[in-house]
Amino acid sequence: MLATPRRFVTTVESHFFTQQQHHPGARGDFTSLLNDIALAAKIVSSETNKAGLVDILGATGDTNVQGEQVQKLDDYANSIFKRYLGTRGQVCAIASEEDEDVTYPETDGNGNYVVVMDPLDGSSNIEANVSVGTIFAIYRRKNDLKKIGIEDVLQPGRNLLAAGYVIYGSSTMFVYTNNTENAGVHGFTLDPSIGEFLLSHEDIKTPPVAKIYSVNEAYEPKWPSEVGDVVKQLKYGNKGQDGSGMSSRYIGSLVADFHRNLLYGGVFLYPPTKGKPEGKLRLMCEGAPLALVAQNAGGYASNGQMAILDIQPRELHQRVPLYIGSGETVHWIEKQLAGTTKSASQ
Repeated sequence: MLATPRRFVTTVESHFFTQQQHHPGARGDFTSLLNDIALAAKIVSSETNKAGLVDILGATGDTNVQGEQVQKLDDYANSIFKRYLGTRGQVCAIASEEDEDVTYPETDGNGNYVVVMDPLDGSSNIEANVSVGTIFAIYRRKNDLKKIGIEDVLQPGRNLLAAGYVIYGSSTMFVYTNNTENAGVHGFTLDPSIGEFLLSHEDIKTPPVAKIYSVNEAYEPKWPSEVGDVVKQLKYGNKGQDGSGMSSRYIGSLVADFHRNLLYGGVFLYPPTKGKPEGKLRLMCEGAPLALVAQNAGGYASNGQMAILDIQPRELHQRVPLYIGSGETVHWIEKQLAGTTKSASQ
């Protein structure tokens, strides 16, 4: 008996190509770079799905620039993305959470793009079969007439050309947006039977008001008092302990928490603490790219004082407090904290 023909589907490659048609002068370098990211994600997905069957679990024994243990999958994902990014010489600089310094690939003159990435976010959870992810951000180099340097990498999120993430879970999904008007946020699910990312979530819109809050409440004693007050209001409701608050959902894997909240309506919080008064998450490889995704889905991201996208990075591995998700809720949080948040050590 013949199988039922598939309905017409859009692959991620065809979607990128269609977007390219809106830019008549485009040479295809940007499109091919996005395709390189999608290919690398397929390879990493294949390995994460084999966790427990091959020797990719556990730590390498090394620590990264953040002082964190490097997992074998961190190292593997980092090497795969660096190997496949910019195969046509489109990339002039690659900055990874796992590397202390920027990598400047040799190019043939077409290297107009800068890629900043977290190659495998949440990898410490993979032995428990928790969803992990890749986060990526793409910038255009600032000056085509001079040698590439760190100033081409240290750009605010407002300068992003595109950003997105890949979540490796019960299925693998590639979520992407670009920084053009009405770009939208689109999700593509990997069909392992044909090895293609297929459009499954077109023009994602996050609910304006959160139903879920995601925060590690074990750190409450280390938060500034005003952050604790905000979380209590999220938990119990603005009228006090009357049961009108939000549901709590916290996985501890940023991509997984963000993805769920994006679809269902929620807010993710990683406030400053006494031990990390500047926050823990990285502005360039985590905060800024997810902030662009949130914005283009109708949400918002803040450090408690201003938009994440407006922060000018001072250094590659700069950390930042992060409040991200449903727009009205995050704007409310920012209003509660703006002008009041003190160092958590005070």
